This record gives sequence, C-alpha cells and structure tokens, in this order.
Amino acid sequence: MAGSPMSNDEAKAYVRERAYDKEYCIVRDWIWIDLDVTEEERCILENTRRQPIVIYAHSVIFDTARRWDVGDYVRTSFLCEFHDGFMFETMNSIYVLLGEGNRKRTSLDTLGMLI
Repeated sequence: MAGSPMSNDEAKAYVRERAYDKEYCIVRDWIWIDLDVTEEERCILENTRRQPIVIYAHSVIFDTARRWDVGDYVRTSFLCEFHDGFMFETMNSIYVLLGEGNRKRTSLDTLGMLI
C-alpha cells in the first residue's frame, strides 16, 4: 500500500498550505489495520463518524503537538476520513502517511495486546 512519495519537508509544507485546524503527525513505516468488529461495534463507530481502521506507524517524523518524539511509534484512534490518498484523519489529528506501508486485518483483542 502506498502513501505519499513526498519528502518530510514537502509533507510539512503540504499540510501547512491547506491550513488544517487539527494537529498533524507525519509518519513512515506504517501499517493500515482493518479491524474485525461485530455489527453492533460497527454501528457504534458509524454513529460517531468513525470507521474500524487504525494506523500503527513505526516511525514518527514530526508531530505538531509534540506528543511523540522523532523515531517514536504511534497508534492512531479510529479513522474518520481518508483523503488525498495519504491523509488519515481521526477526530483530533491528521496523520500524513509517507512512503510504503502495509495493510493488515486483525481483531480488536489482538490489537489491544500489541500496544
């Protein structure tokens, strides 16, 4: 699965130019995780404009909120919107997916054990 081929500096400029009103985090070496959920869990997520998808990134490049240091890993909350082919938006943040990533499927229980 491909993210953006932009450089780190190009990604920062890209987000700044669009004047998003959310904090953003630029990441590399990421995994798109589709979560197996029950129909009830899916309905709960949909009622709050979320989807059962998260990102686990092995490498934080830049974080405007300074929640993570360069090189840290991060797991997002659930996806709200995905746009431009590499902008993963949650309720509170935008994650800019750079470079190649992987796509996997797992259960909520397994995800909880990993992190």
